[in-house]
Amino acid sequence: MGFEVTAEAYDAFMGRFSTPLARLFVPEAGIVPGMRVLDVGSGPGALSGALVGAVGADHVTAADPMPVFVATLQERHPGVTAHVATAEALPLDDGSVDAALAALVVPFMADPVAGLREMVRVTRAGGVVAASVWQHASGTSPLSPFWDGVHDVDPEADNESIAAGIREGHLAELFDEAGLPGSTTTVLTVTVEFERFEDWWEPFTYGVGPAGAFIAAQPPERVAAVRAACAARLGPEPFSVAGSAWCTVATRS
Repeated sequence: MGFEVTAEAYDAFMGRFSTPLARLFVPEAGIVPGMRVLDVGSGPGALSGALVGAVGADHVTAADPMPVFVATLQERHPGVTAHVATAEALPLDDGSVDAALAALVVPFMADPVAGLREMVRVTRAGGVVAASVWQHASGTSPLSPFWDGVHDVDPEADNESIAAGIREGHLAELFDEAGLPGSTTTVLTVTVEFERFEDWWEPFTYGVGPAGAFIAAQPPERVAAVRAACAARLGPEPFSVAGSAWCTVATRS
């Protein structure tokens, strides 16, 4: 899937978008001081950092299956309790947190419904379960210019538009299946400025996520063609890239 990378590579590729998104996601999920919160699929800590700012490090727990990400998170956010664990097997007691959040993780869960059910299990009655996912299916994610460039070169190439939770309404459907009826979904949008095309393009060569895995699997001439197609779509420097995410929030019964 392309997540066995360094924290620095992940930050360069997705952190530039996930960090500002986290600052919007935390208040949208209703996180306030005093709450005990869980960051599921934390990566190197973009959402955890926003949660620390909202409730303090001693009120934040994080879980991610990649040891290198967990180690980096603990270095960046001392005081956060971090576990190497998948969403489907969280090492927390029943009802031990006031809120469980998953930022940009549901499409990469081995079993999204099972992962959300685990988030429900560890959240107290009356607590919050929330998730965000990029709008890949509608072409308004921060990776849409890349995949549009790929399809200019290879119209049959796979992309991320069929992953779990991506199409409109599907994240709420997954919440329903996980025992979270009555959820609400909003749209969160971030915009990142780029002075040079190369600043945008280079992280795609780091092997991160499905996009990085796609580039890593292509011959040099195909990579060059995709690069040129993306440059044509993004236009003259400097330019900005906007990305929108579905944000679904529910109260645990």
